[in-house]
Amino acid sequence: MPLYRIVESKFLPLKQQPIQREKDLQRLVEPNLLELLDVHFLETEYSTTSGGRIDTLGVDRTGAPVIIEYKRNQNDNVINQALSYRKWLTAQKPEFFEMLISKRLLADVARSIEVDWKHPRIICIAETFNRFDIDTADVLLPVFRVELMTYRIYEDDIFSLEPLQIVSERQTGSPPDSIQTNGPAIDGGQHSVESHRSRGSTETQALFDDLRARILALGPQVVERAVQPYIGYRASKNFAEIHIQRSAIRVALRGIYNDPQGKAVKVPDSHKWTLNWLVTFSNPTDLDYVMSLIEQSYNDVA
Repeated sequence: MPLYRIVESKFLPLKQQPIQREKDLQRLVEPNLLELLDVHFLETEYSTTSGGRIDTLGVDRTGAPVIIEYKRNQNDNVINQALSYRKWLTAQKPEFFEMLISKRLLADVARSIEVDWKHPRIICIAETFNRFDIDTADVLLPVFRVELMTYRIYEDDIFSLEPLQIVSERQTGSPPDSIQTNGPAIDGGQHSVESHRSRGSTETQALFDDLRARILALGPQVVERAVQPYIGYRASKNFAEIHIQRSAIRVALRGIYNDPQGKAVKVPDSHKWTLNWLVTFSNPTDLDYVMSLIEQSYNDVA
């Protein structure tokens, strides 16, 4: 998608800047993983016992291990390579990955992550993907979490990273059991939307049901996923995390720009939280206002 600069009411296209090596792209992305993909960086060029090297190894905020591979050429078979790394990764003992998390992340961040060993993610980043790549990802989607993302570098040091929307030609099938779009989500384990919902009183459950319906109505790309600490909602990245209490709902948000009632509380920067604003409410009359805050966070990632 071209980008334009507005000069005296005229649109002037920004010129794209080519990147010479995959390593140059990797060096741009890795220091900014949390901002770009909501992923904590763990290792670069991680050697496997099968002889390969994972370009970037990370863990997302829900605890899912993340394998990131970069592609410069259309002929690079990066998806099959990543699948091989995924097979190796899931064959390892969980303790080795937990040790990486403890080694690389701040102690309070590491403690907040419960590793989701059942649902690792594969992210492939390239300037473009051919039909073979897209068809391969489409076939894999019902079973594996494979995400294709395209990047562009423009003049004036402007960078864009966009998820490639894969429209399946198959009308049957469903997303992985850990993810569901615009519908209930169960992560295949003990954590589900309903298990979180049951923590609240009857009034709190009804309030959550209204809030949930409004969040899912924000757009078809909204994904809901329940993990141990919260129910998360994401577009390209998480934009809301809901914690259901007995008599209230607490929502963690990515960014608040307009909060005239001052309901959102900033989490101290020392905590290093990505969703670093908290709003707690229990009265249905506050629902419209809280949704206005959630929409701001959603617009930050949509």
